[in-house]
Amino acid sequence: QVQLVESGGGLVQAGGSLRLSCAASGRTFSTGWFRQASGKEREFVSAMRWSDSSIYYADSVKGRFTISRDNAKNTVYLQMNSLKPEDTAVYYCAADGSGRIHTIVTDTEYTYWGQGTQVTVSS
Repeated sequence: QVQLVESGGGLVQAGGSLRLSCAASGRTFSTGWFRQASGKEREFVSAMRWSDSSIYYADSVKGRFTISRDNAKNTVYLQMNSLKPEDTAVYYCAADGSGRIHTIVTDTEYTYWGQGTQVTVSS
């Protein structure tokens, strides 16, 4: 069983930046970030496909967030710039354990999940 440990959340003013990290304890393939704001459903934020390193972003974060991966450290990052109050949510890291993920923006496709880290953006 692979464990995902997230870090880097916190409180930041609008326009500020945060970098989230997600360290995996074992082998994973495609990885993604999702978020869930209070009272709302979990939504896709960003993902990186293992097979060809294709990168995907939700329209709401495109141009502001950057996903990256350090294979040597088995860690995925989400650099978040120009943060807005509407980015406030619990952010979850997710990873595919099969290597056969199909719809990378769908949370049910992922095998492993982190515990979540709170990101709060004040106006």
